[in-house]
Amino acid sequence: MQWLTDHKLPVGKFASAVFEWIRDHAEGALEALSVAMETLIEAILWVLQTPPPLVIVLAFVALTWVLQRNWKTCVLVALGFLFILNQDYWEETTESLTLVLSACVVCMAIGVPIGIASAHRPRLYAVLRPVLDLMQTLPTFVYLIPAIVFFGIGMVPGLIATVIFVLPAPIRLTQLGIASTPPDLTEAVRAFGGTNRDVLFKAELPYALPQIKAGLNQTIMLALSMVVIAALVGADGLGVPVVRALNQVNTSLGFESGLVIVVLAIILDRMLNKGDKQ
Repeated sequence: MQWLTDHKLPVGKFASAVFEWIRDHAEGALEALSVAMETLIEAILWVLQTPPPLVIVLAFVALTWVLQRNWKTCVLVALGFLFILNQDYWEETTESLTLVLSACVVCMAIGVPIGIASAHRPRLYAVLRPVLDLMQTLPTFVYLIPAIVFFGIGMVPGLIATVIFVLPAPIRLTQLGIASTPPDLTEAVRAFGGTNRDVLFKAELPYALPQIKAGLNQTIMLALSMVVIAALVGADGLGVPVVRALNQVNTSLGFESGLVIVVLAIILDRMLNKGDKQ
């Protein structure tokens, strides 16, 4: 047994060497990625924080009506945001929403095309599966280390760590939806002279739309679960008061900020998930 531990595989050293090589040889690409992510974050933050809070609340209620067509859900969303305003967590909430929405934009832009490609190429998905498993099962705190190494501290490393953790969800669900398209449906499109592009846009994507929407829902919920962890690398938002409460052993602050996170999660879930009629 001692012999086995004396000949430990250099997994940690190998990972450290890879990170250092990337940092030294991909500085330009990392800087461009950081600028792009920061621009996206600042744009969404400007949209959420520039108008008066009640205007944003009304906008979310209107969006809820467009998505759900249910006045009870609209009332629930309005009451949830009013509770957040009452607790004086509006600024932190908009910062967390910015992180969540930014993660959604990046994850869906990357995940849906990869899911489509992997559905059409089973060998590609066979290669991706262990990578996706690793991304989902690796402790989220581990993602923070390379994020800090490459991007320092702030919202950008929090967003990058969130994207890595969340990305498997839209990839898997998009792949499942496209791969589950009935062959009769695709053959019908081809029988009328449809190309591969027509099959994708007229048969596969419409059939897979519920799965893709589920992927979006999962992306939002998983991204929201990262707000506290992202706060550890300097990301603003609702995770900051939670971390402060933990450091100070402040039960009042911890429960207050934690409840606001729960209310925000309920709001986003009800906006996107129709579920049963209320």
